[in-house]
Amino acid sequence: MKKRYIIISLVLTAFSLQSCFVARKYQQPEIEIVDQYRNITTNDSTTLANMPWEELFTDSNLQTLIHKALDKNLDLLMAVERVNAAEAYFKQGKMGQLPSLNLSANGGTYETSDNSSAAIAAGGKGSSFENFQLNGNISWEADIWGKIRSSRRAAQAAYLQSEASRRAVESTLVANMASAYYQLLALDAQVEVAQRTVTNRKESLETMKSLKEAGQVTEAAVKQTEAQLYSTQILLLDLEQNVKLLENTISLILGQNAGTIVRSKLDEQNIQVALQTGFPAQLLRNRPDVMVAEYGLMNAFELTNVARSNFYPSLSISASAGLESINFDDWFSTSSLFSNVIGNLAQPLFNKRSIRTKYEVAKAQQAEARYNFQKAMLQAGKEVSDALYSYESEQKKYKIQKMELEALTKAVEYSEELLNNGYQNTTYLEVLTARSNALSSEINTIDTKFQQLNALVELYLSLGGGWNRN
Repeated sequence: MKKRYIIISLVLTAFSLQSCFVARKYQQPEIEIVDQYRNITTNDSTTLANMPWEELFTDSNLQTLIHKALDKNLDLLMAVERVNAAEAYFKQGKMGQLPSLNLSANGGTYETSDNSSAAIAAGGKGSSFENFQLNGNISWEADIWGKIRSSRRAAQAAYLQSEASRRAVESTLVANMASAYYQLLALDAQVEVAQRTVTNRKESLETMKSLKEAGQVTEAAVKQTEAQLYSTQILLLDLEQNVKLLENTISLILGQNAGTIVRSKLDEQNIQVALQTGFPAQLLRNRPDVMVAEYGLMNAFELTNVARSNFYPSLSISASAGLESINFDDWFSTSSLFSNVIGNLAQPLFNKRSIRTKYEVAKAQQAEARYNFQKAMLQAGKEVSDALYSYESEQKKYKIQKMELEALTKAVEYSEELLNNGYQNTTYLEVLTARSNALSSEINTIDTKFQQLNALVELYLSLGGGWNRN
């Protein structure tokens, strides 16, 4: 009866002390968030980030590559395993308030020495005896100051952080695959230009030889044309090498051995979407990396609660019961039953500054996490602004470069026609210069087309698009 009274008293004391919960509740820190992005003004919360990537990247070959990357990419698979590990810790944290239960059994023969205290008490001679024990032990710590609850919330924040990290990997993977694909299409287009130019330069070389025989140009003109042919052939080799290297990179993203990538043409890529950015505050729930930073802050905040609770006393209750006998035949009889209940109230006094050090470290890590969260928001806003400006700039540049290419192409046609007709004011040097400028302009125009597509990819990524919200 007395034992029951002690147990009930300790349990009631534990639950009454739990009302003294000292752990603080997390609140999102106040950080300055502008109302609009620098390069655009909007009154609409609709954002490009909410568009599924299948609707933005409509090229069927690109969609196939992205789906395969989401299934096979090794970085994403490793991120998934990190989520699984964090989830296991979270499940463990949810069980923190439950008691621990252990069961053990042991038995054997014990020999005491002649010099043991038991032997001296018995007359100076050692003895032999048997002992068998079956013991069950249960222990429970009262969560008086919220230490266990804070640990559980810290584990939950760590789990959510790992899940947000997986989303960040997924979002980046979609963007990287789209960017690499468009770059590959641009290289293909540049290879076609270089191949066509090599053919034209070979024809021009034969023309220059004929003009030399007719006395209209010198041998120097022939050699200059020949050198220009070689220069274009080198350019073609470099471009073809870049194609192979980029195919190898895409194969690595796909988690497969290097090989040929099935693709479309650059001219077939025509993405028409409204540049809906929403408001900067939406980055808090759209950008996975911002989520990672805030969940990291939550985790550090709860761990600071845990460190603070170590300054206060802890209350634990343990009980054990079982069977013990020095005779195996009597091991499981009612006379072998034993039990005990122990209540423990411990207050740390002096521990070589260990608790205070842990608390100060936790506070410093929490402050660092808060700065990291603030930096993540600033970085996200910068990336959106950069992508908006780049997209608008590349659009304007593409239109101008198309006009430049048209003008230079006409210049080549006119200068070659004048030279072939023997117009004396036109030199072979003018023809070579016009050809070189036209080739550079065509290569640059293709690159600008890629940069325009890539800027849209970067905008989609910077707004937080590309990860599955289901």
